[in-house]
Amino acid sequence: MLSLTRRLFFINSKILITLQLWKSNIDDFKYYLQVEKSLSENSVVSYESDIQKLMVFIEMYHSSKKPSDVTLQILQEFLKYIADFHFTETTQSRIISGIKHFFKFLVLENYIKTSPAELLETPRIKRKLPVFLSVEEIDLMLSFIDRSTPEGERNLAMLETMYSCGLRVSELISLKLSDLHINDGFISVIGKGDKQRLIPIGKSALRLIDNYLTHHRSHIKIKKNNEDMIFLSKRGTSITRQMVFYVIKDLAEQAGIKKPLSPHTFRHSFATHLVEGGADLRAVQEMLGHESITTTEIYTHLDQHFLRENILSYHPRNNLK
Repeated sequence: MLSLTRRLFFINSKILITLQLWKSNIDDFKYYLQVEKSLSENSVVSYESDIQKLMVFIEMYHSSKKPSDVTLQILQEFLKYIADFHFTETTQSRIISGIKHFFKFLVLENYIKTSPAELLETPRIKRKLPVFLSVEEIDLMLSFIDRSTPEGERNLAMLETMYSCGLRVSELISLKLSDLHINDGFISVIGKGDKQRLIPIGKSALRLIDNYLTHHRSHIKIKKNNEDMIFLSKRGTSITRQMVFYVIKDLAEQAGIKKPLSPHTFRHSFATHLVEGGADLRAVQEMLGHESITTTEIYTHLDQHFLRENILSYHPRNNLK
């Protein structure tokens, strides 16, 4: 009979080997996502984080289980585990998606024969209408920008570009001089999944960009590897997400706008105003870089909500006491 010490050593060694196998499979999965699927770094990090949550759960409650030993029942236990942490339905859905992709990859690489995640059910997500600004609210916010400073001129050009083109904040801060096609009235953008798209840009945004480049950016001492970036900080480096968020929050406070705003609000406003104006939904999808038209369709719901609010507010029968 094995002594207690040897038994513990054997158990610990088995757990260590299992953990190493998990980490090896996760590393292979990351490489697959980066090289073969060409996903962005943010997407790869999200997938890795989700699988690591599962690995931690396995280590805590099923410590001897290798990826090939995972069953549907274990995955269902894991979903109950993350639900108890009050993750939102959206986060739970994303985690399930990551798990499904991970086990699909293991099948693809012949590490396992069948995926235990095939029958996992994704929670139904209640679609929330995104917050957006009216044209008047955007104009009001922009009117509070101090244009007597280089930063003010940069901020005005930056926010006008974001609203004019419906950019994600990540697309805005990585916008390059070489992305400007002024004569054609377009900018090229690298969006999610490193997919490039061309977006029309308005004359107002182009005029403000030209003013910023000519009179303000040209006087900045630009740091190495930032020479092609359009929007720069005072230190000559590319602006950050946090800086854009701070600028928007500060302007909203000055304008007395109480809505919960973020850089994405300008993107929502761009799409909402296009749909309100009668733009073709496929064209809006193309400009936003949505993979599925279903994602873009939320703006039709926004438009219906907008119409209903206006009818209820202005129809004379609804104003009777």
